[in-house]
Amino acid sequence: MIRAACVALLLCAVLRPTWAAEPLKVPIGYLVRSETVETISLLDQPAANNGTAGAQLAVQDNNTTGRFLNQRYSLVDLHLKAGDDPATAVAELARQGISLIVADLPADDLLKAAEAGKADRILFFNAAATDDRLRQKDCRANVVHTAPSRAMLADGLAQYLVWKKWVRWFLVVGSHERDKLFAAALTRAANRFGAKIVQQREFKDTGGARRTDSGVVQTQQQMPVFTQEAPSYDVLVAADESEVFANNLPYRTWEPRPVAGSAGLVPTSWDASNSLWGGIQMQDRFIGQFKRLMTALDMQAWTAVRMIGEAASRQNSADPKTILDFLKGPELALGAFKGQKLTLRDWDLQLRQPILLTDGRTIVSVSPQPGFLHQFSELDTLGYDRPETQCKLQ
Repeated sequence: MIRAACVALLLCAVLRPTWAAEPLKVPIGYLVRSETVETISLLDQPAANNGTAGAQLAVQDNNTTGRFLNQRYSLVDLHLKAGDDPATAVAELARQGISLIVADLPADDLLKAAEAGKADRILFFNAAATDDRLRQKDCRANVVHTAPSRAMLADGLAQYLVWKKWVRWFLVVGSHERDKLFAAALTRAANRFGAKIVQQREFKDTGGARRTDSGVVQTQQQMPVFTQEAPSYDVLVAADESEVFANNLPYRTWEPRPVAGSAGLVPTSWDASNSLWGGIQMQDRFIGQFKRLMTALDMQAWTAVRMIGEAASRQNSADPKTILDFLKGPELALGAFKGQKLTLRDWDLQLRQPILLTDGRTIVSVSPQPGFLHQFSELDTLGYDRPETQCKLQ
């Protein structure tokens, strides 16, 4: 008994410093600009916690591992209202000791936030903005992108259409700026992979209500007329990020043709129908906690927080530079229920990831497609590759 007591006292003496050690605290900010979003379908109206819910789930996942490593993760979300300055919000988060921020912001707001965060060495994770310029001429050394770029989405769709030999595209573009940016990405993808745009038309937003009592009758008459007399084509490709017309195109075109792009067959980083590669487990956990389906923004925010957790757990540090150095290095291999480990492009800080192609009910395919090869990673066939980049991280 005396010997056992001595052993117990010795163990206590050895383990006491570990038990008494302060946990590594990893506070994470979530910066979002609250905006009213208009959609054609009531089913597409985003939830109030769209994006934030994904980040919250990832914090829980990080803390599951953190309990064994003496690490504690937390999330502080800050909502910007109309007229609020992103730089002021960044300063507020910095005062709270937060140097890792997940951003759900438009491109211009993200750039203002990134500039404001330089002095405090804040590292941002872009979970929402798909603008290619953020990975090109407007790239920043303190912004990691978990949202796919428009070029990645367009390339993922184009690869499948070309693989199907649907190479003659009728491109219909909305009249808003972001619609035109997506159209530019689609045009680049067509040229890159051997498709041909036989005609491009603009659908003007006249300011009418997206949902009206007589909308079905009007749409049934309008869309066939709008799409008639087009040159022979295999697929109608819509660029309508503004949610004005694209969802009214399927089954209403003059010619019986498939629709892709912003409606019909849609490229995305995540879809609620994804059950592949363990995705059903992720979906079930999300639905169980938040009582709704998981969106692409939720997944992109989850991925950002999990990247932070992966780096912090491996490096035992919450320092932004240490986190970023690990993410850019060869050891990052993030599991995100997409069939392969995800890594970061060191030339523009874009997360490599497959693009899912969905019809809203099932996953039709996943890009990169078979036969689209690359000397380093087939995922680099999606978006701007290293030889194409205009990014000079600063």
